[in-house]
Amino acid sequence: MSSTTTTNKAGPASAQQAQQSNAKPGLRKPVFIKVSDLRPGTSGHTLVVKVISSTTVLQKGRSVSQHLRQTRISECLIGDETGTILFTARNEQVDLMKPDTTVILRNAKIDMFKGSMRLAVDKWGRIEVTEPANFVVKENNNLSLVEYELVSVVEE
Repeated sequence: MSSTTTTNKAGPASAQQAQQSNAKPGLRKPVFIKVSDLRPGTSGHTLVVKVISSTTVLQKGRSVSQHLRQTRISECLIGDETGTILFTARNEQVDLMKPDTTVILRNAKIDMFKGSMRLAVDKWGRIEVTEPANFVVKENNNLSLVEYELVSVVEE
């Protein structure tokens, strides 16, 4: 009869890692960025911005079917001390985006509309109204006025 013994050569460090991998991963600290850092086709942004103005673009009432709810879309000019951008607010978001309100946009993404950037928060993001910020919005740097063109690059 032969007896086999196994020893843990990895040591206590890997036992700790194994224990941590079973636990839920901790939430990441949000990295707040400025409006001037936004680029086309990017997402996952967290920003603190002031709402400058809000204009209703689309408002459809109730349909014949009760399953369809009211659709409201507003374009809001938002900004911080580095610049401004148009934000597309949908349905319940319209009520939060009132002029002179300071909001935190979490997991915001850039949508392209007619070649220009629009910021939006979809179902995976969040809008929080917060205490008034103490910055002055730089209104002469509107990123939504910059027109982008998609260029295909052929590699040979």
